[in-house]
Amino acid sequence: VKELDSKKGKWYQTQVQIKINSLYSHGSRSNILKLLEYFNFASNSKVGKDLAYAIEFIKDNADIGEDCYPQTDQVPVNAISSTWRDAVITKNADNTTCVNRINYEIAILEELGEYLNCKKLWIKGAYRFRSPEEDMPKDFDDRADYYYGLLKLSKNGKELTDILKKDLQTSLKDLNSSILDNPFVKITGDRKKSRIKITPHDAQDEPLHLSKVQLEVNKRFSTINLIDVLKEADFRINFSNKFNTIASREGINGEEFLTRLLLCVYAIGSNTGLKRVAGANLDANYGDLLYFKRRYISVANIRAATTDVINAIIEIRDPKIWGIMTTGCACDSKKISCWDQNLISQWHTRYRGRGVMIYWHVDQNSACIYSQIKTCTSSEVGSMINGFLKHDSKMDMNKTYTDTHGQSVIGFAISHLLHFELLPRIKGVNKQKLYYASKGDDKLYPNLDPVLKRSINWKIIEKYYHEVVRYIASLKTGTVETEVMIKHLSIDNNDHPVYKALREIGNVVKTIFLCKFITSQDLRIEITQSLNIVERVNGIMGFIFYGKLGEISSNNIVEQELSIVCLHLLQVCMVYINTLLIQEVLSDKALFNKLTKEDKRAITPLIHSHINPYGLFPLDLNQRLIISNDNIKTKTSYQYKAA
Repeated sequence: VKELDSKKGKWYQTQVQIKINSLYSHGSRSNILKLLEYFNFASNSKVGKDLAYAIEFIKDNADIGEDCYPQTDQVPVNAISSTWRDAVITKNADNTTCVNRINYEIAILEELGEYLNCKKLWIKGAYRFRSPEEDMPKDFDDRADYYYGLLKLSKNGKELTDILKKDLQTSLKDLNSSILDNPFVKITGDRKKSRIKITPHDAQDEPLHLSKVQLEVNKRFSTINLIDVLKEADFRINFSNKFNTIASREGINGEEFLTRLLLCVYAIGSNTGLKRVAGANLDANYGDLLYFKRRYISVANIRAATTDVINAIIEIRDPKIWGIMTTGCACDSKKISCWDQNLISQWHTRYRGRGVMIYWHVDQNSACIYSQIKTCTSSEVGSMINGFLKHDSKMDMNKTYTDTHGQSVIGFAISHLLHFELLPRIKGVNKQKLYYASKGDDKLYPNLDPVLKRSINWKIIEKYYHEVVRYIASLKTGTVETEVMIKHLSIDNNDHPVYKALREIGNVVKTIFLCKFITSQDLRIEITQSLNIVERVNGIMGFIFYGKLGEISSNNIVEQELSIVCLHLLQVCMVYINTLLIQEVLSDKALFNKLTKEDKRAITPLIHSHINPYGLFPLDLNQRLIISNDNIKTKTSYQYKAA
């Protein structure tokens, strides 16, 4: 009790710091200090320079054997966070100030991680943690007209703000005029404590005749092996022509090439492994498949083949069954276990285990448009934007549906400047606030008064508009990774002018979206439906990726990504073949005419009861294992014993 009282509620934090101190001082300290010797840090900001100076101080005094630094007044303490200050700066028995050496190093290194992520500090000569100026297009100022044209943005920031201001005023006006007549929405409280209450929509009607479609598919195509799905897709699309060797010449003929290719893709994408597949197939041994994989199978080749299949799916879809071509993708991630002795595998606090995340972009007819591997803690908004930028399919993506992780102000701003709609599910809608165009405009929306926050600062958008476009151009041209950009423009770097401008743009775009989200029940249903499709896709991935209990058994980051893209290729091949099967079954007019609106809404090419992912299990009762020195009396051959 006395200890708790003396720490004034910081007991748990103190215990964590004691544990960190023990692990650092007796474990990783020597290795970290050796690494610091090779890094040369730089910064343009005062706080970054203070931290860089503190790191140099640690390097210079790394060999001091005392618990505290001998000359306290020479220790740079400006970079220490408030969390660690009490543990770093303490009092000796004689009441003199002491700077604890180990805790000081931990505090500075903790700040270093945050500063490197948001690039308040960078490492000279690095790639990911390089200067933010090196992330930008080198010729942006000289070719500004080209980049503005590439992004389809006006060179005048005033034009952007005028359009945003008009759209914001219109959205708030429409919501203000309709909110009282909307039976599903209510705003209560005042500005200090307000709530937006939305009544959940009723469950949609169950489809009546989809089970008949599934039964007919099972009847006509009773059992199809998953590897035959892959084979048939290649016969129709010829995606195998995307696999070129890295060697100077090719020495494998056409049939042998295709056999080994399909076996390799199936082995990796189902996670059964090359050795197991080779052992169950007489056409190639393990050495053949391993050699072929090294020569022909790469992430780039698999992605190119996957794009061919996606484009083929888009072309063959019958609009009478699947509807018109969609332009929206639902985005979500799924955790997959993997070995943890690598830099990408992390502990997931929600799913309680180590692994990586697969982030999917899935269209409204269950075809996975883009897949990528990410860490458990990296930005899902960054992955969403990355998929939009990098998918090479024919799909004209202009909408992305996301779970609650998508309600990022910076995400809204970037999506608007890249010309696609960000449509997240708003879980905490009761806590959301709306922004208005100008000071005094809050009086124009009396029905929204409890949830209004403040006016938009248009001047800051116009002032830094050119810099904002430069950052967006770096994303579009790929000179910077999306995740790196999102971390750079995070709240940890809230004094950065581009962050401030993007935050204001994001507040405008998010408010416009919230007005639509609150007003339209159809939009809320559309978002929920799209996200449910991703959940179904996550379920089918377990059906395909069944080997080794769904765990990626490799510490090689390239091998991990290769497993994911091969899984993606198998998924789209299954969607392609199932699309053909369903369309053939529904060519029967009698069955097609039975389909209701709910049936067409719920129809999916993810059916798999007619697909066998495992292969064949031959049993020969007349074949024995040859085991030497076997003294056990056994049958020489199978003998039938009548009952």
